[in-house]
Amino acid sequence: MQSTDFVVARNDLQQCKIIETQLPDAESLPDEALLVKVTRFALTANNITYAVLGDQLKYWQLFPTQKDFGNIPVWGFGEVIASKHPGIAAGETLFGYFPMATHLVIEAADVSKRGLRDGAAHRQRVAPVYNAYARVSGNPAFAGRQGGYQALLRPLFMLSFLVDDFLAENEDYGAKRVMLSSASSKTAFGLAHLLHGRNDIKVTGLTSASNVKFVSSLGCYDDVVTYDRVTSLPAELAVAFVDMAGNSALRETLHRHFGDRMKYSGRIGLTHRSSSPDEPELPGAKPTWFFAPDQIRKRAREWGPGGVDTRFGAAWAGFAPKLDQWLTVTEGRGPAAVRETYLATLSGRVPPDQGHILSLAE
Repeated sequence: MQSTDFVVARNDLQQCKIIETQLPDAESLPDEALLVKVTRFALTANNITYAVLGDQLKYWQLFPTQKDFGNIPVWGFGEVIASKHPGIAAGETLFGYFPMATHLVIEAADVSKRGLRDGAAHRQRVAPVYNAYARVSGNPAFAGRQGGYQALLRPLFMLSFLVDDFLAENEDYGAKRVMLSSASSKTAFGLAHLLHGRNDIKVTGLTSASNVKFVSSLGCYDDVVTYDRVTSLPAELAVAFVDMAGNSALRETLHRHFGDRMKYSGRIGLTHRSSSPDEPELPGAKPTWFFAPDQIRKRAREWGPGGVDTRFGAAWAGFAPKLDQWLTVTEGRGPAAVRETYLATLSGRVPPDQGHILSLAE
């Protein structure tokens, strides 16, 4: 059996192509393995970050492909079309991390009523969340348009939730204002929504001039400032900076403007992909990467079984109803649609109020 895969050159993300890979047919699947048809997946700027950090954070290991190429992981849905596991039936719907492909073989492990894990050896050197699949057949929260929102935003909102939790746990490092770069990004406005629910903090969105209208319309930022005017922000108050953009020049400007009043500087994303490998030492808090799996593991220990899911579910329930106002979801099918959307996302040409759900199958 053949799978159609969309792959990119690891050292030049502009290079992309369609390849065919060989899969076992239903009869020759290994014991307890599943053959899954990837029915739809989301593609956002966050997936570009996965590609940029593919070697560093081992994302390329998840779905191996041709030498010097990589298959970018995406969040989406798959239908089990053949199963050698006695507890999983053909026809089941799974939600989780998939390749940009039409099919995937999963070595089902740790199967429960709620989910399972891919036990394939090559997938075990990444955070466990990337190998987990939820069993969502018949769940209305994962069907239709709501399912599209889940694929587009649930993983990003989990990151928003964890950053908000981290900041709250540390009392915002004493900051009175939290600044979010790339404020139009889905992770940023998810975090802004959570921060805005607190009365003790001001939330400032940093964005490009072309996105000011959208960011302002969200209603979760106290003020919106374009990148060329960040030094107009009052420098006397303690601030925290959550950097989704990964723009070295912007980070340096903010640190020099606020100096010792920069109490936290967290690196989250790379939407601008303009980080310098040789950044100077900056005044204020040292910029550090926020690694979500560390916070999940910490809270899982402290909150006990189901604690993270329960708290996240409550946060999602307050966030999801706003998405109909904020986003227009479009769907595309076939290799041409995937390629077009990928290149538009790579070059930053996708408007912030759009979300793309794709399938490689025609």
